[in-house]
Order: sequence, then structure tokens, then C-alpha cells
Amino acid sequence: MRRIWLYVILAIALAPASSWADTIRIGAILPLTGPGALIGTQQMRGIQYAIDQANEKGGIRGNKIEVVFEDNQAKPDQSILSLNKLTDLEHLQVIFTAYSGPSLAMAPLATRKKVLLVNAGAQADKLATASPYLINTLPTIGDEITVLSKYLTGEGKKKAVILFENDAAGISGRDDYLDAFPKAGGSISAQEPTQFGQTDFRPALLKLADAKPEVMLVSITAALSNMAQQYKQLGLNFTVAGTTFFQDPDVVKDPAAEGFIHTQIRIEAPPEIAAGFKQKFGVEMEFFVRQYYNASQILMTAMDRLLADGQPITGENMRNIIFKIGKFQGLIPLEFKTNTATVPLDINVMRDGKDVTIKKMNTD
Repeated sequence: MRRIWLYVILAIALAPASSWADTIRIGAILPLTGPGALIGTQQMRGIQYAIDQANEKGGIRGNKIEVVFEDNQAKPDQSILSLNKLTDLEHLQVIFTAYSGPSLAMAPLATRKKVLLVNAGAQADKLATASPYLINTLPTIGDEITVLSKYLTGEGKKKAVILFENDAAGISGRDDYLDAFPKAGGSISAQEPTQFGQTDFRPALLKLADAKPEVMLVSITAALSNMAQQYKQLGLNFTVAGTTFFQDPDVVKDPAAEGFIHTQIRIEAPPEIAAGFKQKFGVEMEFFVRQYYNASQILMTAMDRLLADGQPITGENMRNIIFKIGKFQGLIPLEFKTNTATVPLDINVMRDGKDVTIKKMNTD
């Protein structure tokens, strides 16, 4: 088990950093090794950066925050072990999570323990109702696929096939395509599964190509760059379309992904924040960094409000105050009317090594 201790919390600083009143401890269960490690590392850095900034300015009302990171390798069973460890041994009340399978596995425990889970990276539809103690700071995959399907059929791409990952997130995406794409006026003639972490997509791509589609609808969360390169090597020319998970920097800059279309959650970092991140970590502030940086801001805003009201930071109190505040303005404006936030979406295309917005859309 890989365990990383980081000092953390939000940018609401009302006391000098030299004298801490107390330490607030939260957790994060993320894939830091295995096929999901690239994204998990981005998520970890987003949390770390937000909290480092806050602690440098004095923490939250003079309180420093310490975050315990646990590596779940994107495995549901390991996630349950980590959750029990953080809640029963460390007595933590607020925990970041990621990936659909692990988040869904932990949700019943979160309900029973009244521990708040904060997801800023997973999008399976079941996450929206998995637990009253699981909040999602990004839309479900179904929201994105509804928007994407309307856009594609509106552009004349009506004959589709599906490439999906045989796990919670991938199956959820496939089911949403099967529902939303025909409703938007299209048809789906074939579908092929892959496994999480798989790197050889050629057999599935060739089978899907036999259906002579106009567009391939993709629902995979790992090895997208391998898929793009093999698509190019096979000389395929149908449109490839997906959701925000397409926003992988290695894919964007890969010539094999030229013309790939996807929905994209609209979230940008101000130049000074992005520059500070690059100086600290030596890399760009990518999408999942921004997502977890933003989720950290939401949590810290809620913590500040609880402390101002003289209330303890518990999972139940955090959940209640997030809904009471309702609207948050961080890197992106979002609103909690349910456990899943409402956020703006765009349609992007990969062009000349860049991810370019071609149309602004809504989730409704």
C-alpha cells in the first residue's frame, strides 16, 4: 500500500501561518499506481496544490489541513479497505474519491458511516444516486452523452458503433449511447467491449469497421492513446467521438487523434494559478488537476462556513452546508441542486495538436 502524507487546505486564510490553531484532517483514495495512475497523479496534484496555497496563506481560520492519500489502484476492493482504514483508524470525515467502480463500492459504507465522499473525476450514472453522502462536482456520463448525441446527429453523423470498457464507467457509457443516440435520430449497428488497462484495440476496431459506421462512440477511460494510434495504423476514417475523458494531453497532441470530437466540461485556470502550478510541478495544469483543485476549493469554502458558524467538520455537516451554499464560483461556476453539480459543457475537436472548442452547449 502506497501512502502519501501531504499538508493541505483551502484558500480562505484568516490567520497568520506561523501560529496554527489546530489541524483539520481529510483523506483521498485515488489510483496512484496501475493503469489509472496517470489520472490519479493529476488528481492528487490538484488537491495538493490547492491545499499548499491555502496553508501558505494561513489555512482556514488559522487551522492547517493535513490530507492522507491512499492508493487504491482503481480497484473497488482495495478502495473499501482504504475507506475503512481512513474512517476507523484515522477517524476522517471527508474523503476525495475517483473512478466509478471504486466510488460506487464505497458509497454504501459512506452512507452508513455518514462520511462525505467527494468525486471530481468519475461519471457513471449510478453515482448520482449511490449515496446521500457522495457528491459529484461534474456531470454524469449520461448528461455528456445526451449532449454529444444531439450534436453528432445534427452534423449528419447518424450511423454509429460503440467501443466501450467492460467496467462500471464503460458499461454506463455504452448504455447511455444505446439510449441517447437513437433518441437523437441516429442508429447503432454494433458494439465491442474492451478491458480496463487493455492496450490492443485492433480486433475490436476491425470488427466495428465492418459495420461501416459514420461515427464510433467511445466509452473508455484508459489507454486512449493506444486506441488512437491503432485506429490510424488501420487506416480507418470514420469519426471518433467521446466525452471529457478524451481530454488526455498525450492524445490531444498525437497526430493519430486528429479530428476526434468530444464533449468537454468547461473549466479553466487563471493564468497566474496555471503558471504557479507549472512552476511547482514542471507540467501543465491539466483537466483532472483543475477538477480536483476546484473540488478542494468547494470543500474548503464549506469548512470555512462551518467554522464561522461554530459547527464541527463532520461528514453530515459538510453535506448539509454544501447544499445550503448551493452555488460555488471557483475555476468554474457550478450549482448543487442534487448530489451532482450542474456545470457548462462544450464540444471540442482535436486539431493540430490542440483541443479546440467548436461549440458551447448546455446539459439540459
